[in-house]
Amino acid sequence: MSRIRIKFCGLRRARDVDAAVALGVDAIGLIVVPASPRCVDLELAAKLRSRLPPFVSSVLLFKDPDAGFVQEAIDAVKPDLLQFHGAEQADFCASFGLRYLKAIAMGGKVALRREARRYGDAAGLLLDSHAPGGLGGRGQTFEWKALPKVAMPLVLAGGLNPDNVARGIAALKPYAVDVSSGIERKPGVKDADKMQAFVAAVRRAERKLERESPMRKL
Repeated sequence: MSRIRIKFCGLRRARDVDAAVALGVDAIGLIVVPASPRCVDLELAAKLRSRLPPFVSSVLLFKDPDAGFVQEAIDAVKPDLLQFHGAEQADFCASFGLRYLKAIAMGGKVALRREARRYGDAAGLLLDSHAPGGLGGRGQTFEWKALPKVAMPLVLAGGLNPDNVARGIAALKPYAVDVSSGIERKPGVKDADKMQAFVAAVRRAERKLERESPMRKL
């Protein structure tokens, strides 16, 4: 059982970025979608990204942007990954020379294998709870049940918090988990205690999966 990666999304404050790094989080998400209450402008996004040490990834989150804005954001922030939450086509997502995650709206009917083929060049699929056309960060989960096998990493998102993330990990065994509202006091303002509790819950769930792994019993 490999380590479950953790992404904290929707960060807007330097202190929250620093706290995430101190907790050993693998990536932070910076939202540049004007409709989001966690949106940051490119100047602030660049400042927050500059606080990251080596081996902590920065992810820029978009929803149905035009190509010019994506390139402007890349030039300003220099992210490690892009994340697309809208109806973007695979050729658009891949056209910027950076690896990308594609969010899949699990709030509707989803053929996951078809989406994996459609976005076959993605670094991974992010499974969020919103309906098609929506945006995450609402604090709602989708129905956690066994998913078909796909040949790419799956990132579990949507309504995760310190109290339920272990159940989500047990049900889906994702490559990574992504949290935003579940570690907040209010949109864009993270809570240090919740951040710490979330990471601790993920690590406990990870150890439980390892103990239960058939390979461990050999």
